[in-house]
Amino acid sequence: MSGRKILILTNRVPYPLKDGGNLAMNAMIEGYHNAGWQVYLLSMNTSRHNVKEETLHEIYKHLHRFVWVNIDNKLKPKEILKNFLFSSLPEHVVRFSNEGFKRKIKSAIAKFNPDVIQIESVYLSSYLSTIRKCTSAETVLRMHNVEYQIWQGVARKTKNFAKHYYLENLTERIRNYERKVWQEYGLLLAITEKDAALALRLESNVNVIVAPFTIDKSQIKKSSQTEKWVGYHIGAMDWMPNVSGVKWFLNKAIPKIHKSCPDFKFYFAGRNMPKEFKNINVRGVECLGEVPDAGAFIADKKILIVPIWSGGGIRVKILEAMAAGKLVITTPKGIKGIEAQPDKHFLLARTPEGFAKAIKWTLDNKSEAEKIAENATKLVIEKYEQTRMIQNVIAHLETMLDK
Repeated sequence: MSGRKILILTNRVPYPLKDGGNLAMNAMIEGYHNAGWQVYLLSMNTSRHNVKEETLHEIYKHLHRFVWVNIDNKLKPKEILKNFLFSSLPEHVVRFSNEGFKRKIKSAIAKFNPDVIQIESVYLSSYLSTIRKCTSAETVLRMHNVEYQIWQGVARKTKNFAKHYYLENLTERIRNYERKVWQEYGLLLAITEKDAALALRLESNVNVIVAPFTIDKSQIKKSSQTEKWVGYHIGAMDWMPNVSGVKWFLNKAIPKIHKSCPDFKFYFAGRNMPKEFKNINVRGVECLGEVPDAGAFIADKKILIVPIWSGGGIRVKILEAMAAGKLVITTPKGIKGIEAQPDKHFLLARTPEGFAKAIKWTLDNKSEAEKIAENATKLVIEKYEQTRMIQNVIAHLETMLDK
């Protein structure tokens, strides 16, 4: 059935389409729209991920409506301390609490009368009580990650006692909050099988299905440029797992790689690049900071390197790279949630020596490495094509709405 109406709430404007979070949100928005649903997008335009006013007026013009609210969500030490001492809520939830956004939700519901309201971050769940007072629409939570797992991983790697204690406390708050609000939604959309299984293990009564990040098959294009067998990494550098992963790769893996492949080159880019990376002076390594066109950055580079050791969800950049015919070298955590087999769809590395070995093999066996990249492209088309995923989600929602 077409003509259904969905209100989608996001805690940032899903633009530009340069990082995994924005790409994943955009895939859902476009998926519903392409399926014939009317989409009303209500976004926070945050101070941390701010999109300029002139740009906002030019994006998502094809939707039923796109509305944004400017939000100051900068980290404020005094507010963090106040939250830690006097509240049981995660600081992230408090940071996204805004009366102006609440008023816009009420207005959207009154004018649009949605059949479904989809929330793209568990940290926006504080608005559920407002939604419940205004409508009986079905509510959906898009689980981009199991959030507490991310902070649990960060806490375990933090050696400073005070910071470690705070992060452990934050992890517990987020875990308790997630488990509570999961039960308040009509449907959870988990981005991986493992996240869905974990949600069911913790809260067996929740309604959850897997809705992985997907690629629009019409957008799958291999580079027309001649690709160089060099390494690259691109991702938001205000996300801690990316920062720590790149730092580990530069400090631990690059020296090992250059012993066996002295001419190997590695390029990395991403928004909000830390100063320590911008000023890097390592042979064969180049930091480009934020690039204006991610597609142009990766076009002539063959090997995506994802040295991730923490975080949840799915690596959107890996799926995009596979779709584009790149060879992926990553860790077990990096490939988590993607139904890919090592040595068939990607190369797995667990240690600095492992990365050095994988890169040496790639450069010595380019034709075999090319076959792995081709297998990965086929996998993306078969398993992660947008239309198939959104049809599955809509089928579940239609069943719920028809009850």
